[in-house]
Amino acid sequence: MKIIDLYHETRTSLLSNMTRTGLTILGIVIGIASVIVMLAVGQGAQDSINSTINSLGSNVITIRSGGGTGRPGEVNSGAGLPLTIDDALAIRDKVLIAKEVLPIVQTSQQIVSGSVNSKSAVLGITPNYADVNNIKIDEGTFITEAQNRSFSKVVVLGATVKDNLFGTDNAIGKQIKIKTNSYIVVGVALAKGGGGFSNPDENIYMPLTTEMQYLTGGNNVGNIVVTAAKSEDLAQLQEEVTTLMLKRHKIEDKTQADFRIINQAELLSTASSITSIFTILLGSVAGISLVVGGIGIMNMMLTTVRERTKEIGLRKAIGAQKKDIQSQFLAEAVVITMTGGIIGIILGYLLSALITYSGLITTSVSTFSVLLSFTVSAVIGIVFGYYPAKKASELNPIDALRYE
Repeated sequence: MKIIDLYHETRTSLLSNMTRTGLTILGIVIGIASVIVMLAVGQGAQDSINSTINSLGSNVITIRSGGGTGRPGEVNSGAGLPLTIDDALAIRDKVLIAKEVLPIVQTSQQIVSGSVNSKSAVLGITPNYADVNNIKIDEGTFITEAQNRSFSKVVVLGATVKDNLFGTDNAIGKQIKIKTNSYIVVGVALAKGGGGFSNPDENIYMPLTTEMQYLTGGNNVGNIVVTAAKSEDLAQLQEEVTTLMLKRHKIEDKTQADFRIINQAELLSTASSITSIFTILLGSVAGISLVVGGIGIMNMMLTTVRERTKEIGLRKAIGAQKKDIQSQFLAEAVVITMTGGIIGIILGYLLSALITYSGLITTSVSTFSVLLSFTVSAVIGIVFGYYPAKKASELNPIDALRYE
């Protein structure tokens, strides 16, 4: 059979029952679009988490109290000695490879500004926090060393917190109330965005000494961030810090440590592994709809074979070969899946863009997901169309002509 004849036969057959053809194509469209959207959501989540971790740098380790229990940065009251300012000072003075040492305290507080009430994470930090975490100032200034030394009641607001409390008004010089004390806003951080673990736009920053004095009390800190001058020094930095902390906390067996050191590179690797599994899981779930669509194609083609039994018998009686009959029905199945695949890819792109535009989550459509979807649609057409095509080609012409 010539290609042009095959084209006309396929076109005529599919257009003869548009409703059935359209519904079968719809099954493939939904399947392909689902795969693309789910993979885009998974890839977007992975990119967001990786971006958040990478923004902290690849030369960072974090020491957390309590062997890793509790939320990051919060003062931990578990067993063992808590982290203190003295631990941070010891690391700064004795671990020469350390470039920056940042003790941090984090609490969740109710913030009041006039009649507006909002709950935010309040971070007690030192001035070098801005450089290490790439915090840029939009208005005013960041926390200074002088303010940290003098226990100043000043705060820097994240962009989202500023909007929640003051809207479009200028926040610099205004007061907010946390517990029983009032604090003056000296700065507003530039919107940074975030995903995965936290959003810095929702934070409030104040001098470390101020938070410890008025919000948490005592000398304890939740975690200590330490940076190395070069990424290659990270392993050595972690080893030296571990040795020093074990000595200070009088612990001989490191498995019994009352603190936990998180290596940024290891965290990135772990997060990437988890999100990759998450993406595969989403893609697999969406892939089920593709299988259902494939079954729909097989069902349609078997129905078509039954309806056209006499036609098949007549064609074979006048000399049509098995391969001609098989090629015709296989071509119909492939055209259905390829058409559905193209429409599904377009729909997947549009839905992914819509999800990103809605602000629910940032999606990322990869070339791999598009090629995978298109390839799968072609394979489904061949696999699920082969059996009906083979069955049609093997019909006995005499029996087919007698079929009612």
